[in-house]
Amino acid sequence: MPLTLAKAGEPARIKKVGGKEETRRFLEKLGFVTGAAVTVVSTVGGSLIVNIKDSRIAIGRDMAARIMV
Repeated sequence: MPLTLAKAGEPARIKKVGGKEETRRFLEKLGFVTGAAVTVVSTVGGSLIVNIKDSRIAIGRDMAARIMV
């Protein structure tokens, strides 16, 4: 399922990162790689705030929809 459907507070593992090559590279640099643990902290407007590798990152819904957990 896409990261946008994950429940807040429940940890998940990234299974696949989709999208164009440059989008995947950008997400990899932020730590969104296959096998990484990610937790949705909250949903604010059109963005998700997620915990990944001891960092909090806000990403848009369109980016989060490309991350499968």
